[in-house]
Amino acid sequence: MEVQISTDNNVHGGEELNQRIEAELRSALSRFSDHLTRLEVHLGDEIGSGAEGMDRRCVIEARPAGRPPVAVTQHAGSVDEAVAGAVRKLESLLESKYGRTDHRKGGDSIRHSPTGDPR
Repeated sequence: MEVQISTDNNVHGGEELNQRIEAELRSALSRFSDHLTRLEVHLGDEIGSGAEGMDRRCVIEARPAGRPPVAVTQHAGSVDEAVAGAVRKLESLLESKYGRTDHRKGGDSIRHSPTGDPR
């Protein structure tokens, strides 16, 4: 799974920020790594003046193999908060898309005793 991170002119990224974001993505989305070919993270400051508020934006676009891309957006007061919120949203979205195919109803949740009687 390839991870690409870009920022607008108002967000001061750097190698440390990129490494933190990539580590957070890989940790949170590791169970979906077989489905994803690339993640694109776009960070921005919508006001651009450094003013207080919910102006930091994180957009994460996931590119699943053989399927259309999906994207989530999170606005927050800081880049870290925006990234964390977007990661949670993407994790939830991917769980709804792929969680059902990987965990079918009636699987391991039904337990039987050795004699064949359900308990």
